[in-house]
Amino acid sequence: MDKYFSRGSVRVALSAVWHIFVGAACIVLTPLVGGTVHAAEPSKPNIIYILADDLGWKDVGFHGSDIQTPNLDKLAAEGVRLERHYTSPMCTPTRAALMTGRYPMRYGLQVGVIPGAGTYSLSQDEFLLPQMLKDAGYKTYMSGKWHLGHAKKEFWPNHRGFDSFYGATVGEIDHFKHSSHGVDDWYRNDTAIKEVGFDNTLFGAEAVRLVNAHDGKDPFFLYLAFTAPHTPFQAPQDYLDRYPSITDPNRKAYAAMISVIDDEVGRLVAALEQKGLRDKTLIVFSSDNGGVRSSLFSGDTKVTGDLPASNGPYRDGKGTLYEGGTRVVALANWPGRIKSGIVDQPVHITDWLPTFAKLAGGSTEKCKPLDGMDVWDTVSAGAPSPRKEILYNVDPLGGALSVGDWKLVWKASLPQNVEVFDLKRDPSESNNVAKEQPEIVSTFQERLTEFSTQMAPPLLLMEAVKLTFYAPPVTADPSAILSGGD
Repeated sequence: MDKYFSRGSVRVALSAVWHIFVGAACIVLTPLVGGTVHAAEPSKPNIIYILADDLGWKDVGFHGSDIQTPNLDKLAAEGVRLERHYTSPMCTPTRAALMTGRYPMRYGLQVGVIPGAGTYSLSQDEFLLPQMLKDAGYKTYMSGKWHLGHAKKEFWPNHRGFDSFYGATVGEIDHFKHSSHGVDDWYRNDTAIKEVGFDNTLFGAEAVRLVNAHDGKDPFFLYLAFTAPHTPFQAPQDYLDRYPSITDPNRKAYAAMISVIDDEVGRLVAALEQKGLRDKTLIVFSSDNGGVRSSLFSGDTKVTGDLPASNGPYRDGKGTLYEGGTRVVALANWPGRIKSGIVDQPVHITDWLPTFAKLAGGSTEKCKPLDGMDVWDTVSAGAPSPRKEILYNVDPLGGALSVGDWKLVWKASLPQNVEVFDLKRDPSESNNVAKEQPEIVSTFQERLTEFSTQMAPPLLLMEAVKLTFYAPPVTADPSAILSGGD
């Protein structure tokens, strides 16, 4: 991996730190620390979690986009659309929250992402989702983007609970070259491999291969983590050709990348049907954060022109704690087990671990205290969510929180700024009513401060400190100095 912080990595990771801190955090009034889960269904379902990368909320057919997503639309129509599904505002923390069922601030991943030169990882003393499911008798497979630590092999998926891994370990790769800053990042398990093809097509093909090869003796968990439509905006020519009416090159490629995801989802569903596994399989789909609306968070690749993602009515996008950065496209589908329709109840990415534990008959005893909650009744039947609070994030410079319809965004660094929104009346967060709601401000700030006392030091900042104070000095060639004249 890279041994130096690239311009892009520093810009995205450290600038993200500032923007996130300055952007604010979301806090909830009542602690939502889930207890140990012990439960079993009559038969354990196969579980597939499909994660898109930087997908805009509006950029699917079932939210009214002109981007073609017929397979996702079908899953949404026959399953449930989760219209208040929340994640962290960036890649690494969301993936960590899914794997742990715990807020990223508890283990130092609340700031930015793990950059190419990052030497740290998701803490190895966290007991992860695939480990829990393995203990429950599941086969565990991963295809796609990891981004939870790459500097040592012990950080990689095979060492964190997955029986098999295929894909990339870092946050951004060239979709055709499978490399980051010229360094190859393409693996099968712990072995580097060379392959030709568009990465997301290959991820989908691997998922289909795993389903076809599965012997059916044990249930399986498949984590399919696409790198699309994250930058660089690239797609196979035949997919670009599907959008002749889109003239902007960024949006054409972005739309084509989403169509690749959709096609691969369709092939995966078809493989399940052909194998006779569809009725035995729960599929969950979401984005890892909102679409990118600021070049600050577009990634290592320099992007010229307009950013193509749309988060619909929601404010801003990736890297911020506004709704556009954290309320994401999400659906769940399990024939005969999930009531079709729309659920407008709060669900957080941390909730999936305890929910899957219930369905799998798994135990969370080995996990650290969970922030996630079992939301199966909400997802499957539209019951009121047990989750009343959403902690968007908390870090040394601020945070954001919502309780019910009220949301606080607090920039705690100087000069301070406080915003309060009524999400029911103002989902676009355009009307700050902080002055009219002093009690909300006071109560939410108290709760946010309480969360801050539980937070681990941000690992990205610790890495930056090491680079700043413990790296050798850079000096000019002495002969050049001496010959330089007065």
